[in-house]
Amino acid sequence: MNASQWMTRGLLTGNLAGIASMAALAWRGRRENGSAVGPVNAPSHWLWGDAALRQDAPSWRYTGAGMLIHQASAVMWGLLYERLWASRRPSQTVAHQVRDAAVATAAAAAVDLLLTPRRFTPGFERRLSPTGLVWTYGLFALGVAVGSISARRFT
Repeated sequence: MNASQWMTRGLLTGNLAGIASMAALAWRGRRENGSAVGPVNAPSHWLWGDAALRQDAPSWRYTGAGMLIHQASAVMWGLLYERLWASRRPSQTVAHQVRDAAVATAAAAAVDLLLTPRRFTPGFERRLSPTGLVWTYGLFALGVAVGSISARRFT
């Protein structure tokens, strides 16, 4: 696979994973805290500090920045996934691709939540319950799988 192919695949995979997990953030935030944007605002703590973790209202400052940071992170993981993992297994079944997406997402969650300095964690782990995190990363994995499967069909 050439650079153009894996980048195209990575962009699709990462964007779908980011959209799916952002939907989970909004859904779980609304259900758990009464604020769909609270967990979406949380990644903006990279820029605005802990004040961003307490924001429940939509704003360009917190929500816009949180969405951009979240989506950029998802695209980074999608690019890494396609380059380091999926490109090495070109003829897998859908079940294998779903499994690989789940394993890669577990690795991403471990890096995000356990290995990253607190200042650069996603932040939404401080706004959601463990169940909410499972849903968020679960939908991220689904987005990776659907994105990767789709990308292979279109590139």
